[in-house]
Amino acid sequence: MPSLLYVTAGCHLCEQAHAVLARAGLADAVQQVEIGYDEALAETYGSRIPVLRIEPGGRELDWPFSAADVLAIV
Repeated sequence: MPSLLYVTAGCHLCEQAHAVLARAGLADAVQQVEIGYDEALAETYGSRIPVLRIEPGGRELDWPFSAADVLAIV
């Protein structure tokens, strides 16, 4: 299962998070999940996005994070 990046449309921080993942060489290994279509996800992550969920294990990394932060937990 790929790791997940919880995002929503029009979120400039989400775009920055994706760029950080690209710099870490992990953009293709992370699936973006739009929280706007799921009430439970919106409630859980709405005030925290972007959030990177590392699978397996489910560890979450809230924004802001750096490429070094991401690489340290994958």
